[in-house]
Order: sequence, then C-alpha cells, then structure tokens
Amino acid sequence: MLDEPLDLSEHLPFRIAVVSNLLALNRDLSIRSLSNLEPREMRVLINIGSYMPIKAADIAYQSRIDSSNVSRAVKVLLAKKLIAAEPDPTSKNIKYLTLTKLGVGLYKQITDALDPRAQALESILSAEERQNFYQCLAKIETKAEQLLAQQALSFVNQGLEIPADQKELLRWYKKSHRQAT
Repeated sequence: MLDEPLDLSEHLPFRIAVVSNLLALNRDLSIRSLSNLEPREMRVLINIGSYMPIKAADIAYQSRIDSSNVSRAVKVLLAKKLIAAEPDPTSKNIKYLTLTKLGVGLYKQITDALDPRAQALESILSAEERQNFYQCLAKIETKAEQLLAQQALSFVNQGLEIPADQKELLRWYKKSHRQAT
C-alpha cells in the first residue's frame, strides 16, 4: 500500500486524457461505421477537408500529430483515393493535399456525424463557459507544449540525442513561440 497515492481525480493531465479517450473518433460507432479508417487517418482527412489545400507539415503542426504518423495516414488516404497530392509550383519537395470527390463525400459524412456529438457536448456549457473553456484549453496546450519543449531542450543541452518526435516538438514550440511574439 502506498502512503500517498496520486489522486487521479485531481490530476489534470489524467482527466484530460480520459476525456480525450472518450472522444476518440473510433469510440463513436456512428463515425467508426462510416469507413475502415484508423482514427489517425480520419483526423488527417478532417484536417485536409477543413484547410485544403494544405501541406502535411502544416497538418502535423496544427494537430500536433508527429509527421511520421501524418505521413502514414497520407499514404493510406492516397491509396484509398480519398486525397490527392499536388506539387507546389515553386518546390518539387512540397505537396499540397486536397480531398478527391470520394474524400469529399467521406469528409461530409464524418463531419455530419461529428456535429451532433459536438452540439450535445457544447449544450452543457453556457456561451460564457464555452468561451472560458476554450481559453483554458489554449492555456493548457501552450503550457504543455512549453513543458515538453523545455524537457527536450534540457536533454539536448546535456548533449543527449533526442528522438525525432521530440525534435519535431521543439520545432513546433519554436514556431508557435515566434508567432506569439
């Protein structure tokens, strides 16, 4: 028996993770029944549909999905002909992602299924509570990113090698920090 166990009911990261797990796209049967895509692929498809044309790097940054996972999702979506990759006219290495006609259809089905859930969740909050909640989420996201970046930077400063996802996290932090100043 532990003398002072962690009180998970009062542990913010744990509570956020629980809600995130409940809201995972593959947990919702109305969404899961629409396609055989994995949640990562659905999130990338939704990002493309919401912001197209968009680069994979921008999807990774906006959603904080590491680029290797975005790349895997893009490969699946391309193979299923749900998206197209158009080269940038100024750089051969950059591709802009868009939905195909088939992808647009699936995007609409998924977003139509997401709307009732979002409305039901938002209905328990007043307009002021919702605004405050989004402000709190933004603060938590910023602080979480800062803590992770500082941790990765401390490893780098000690001369230790960090994994690719941590290098990407540092890039994201520097990018968002530059935009904020």
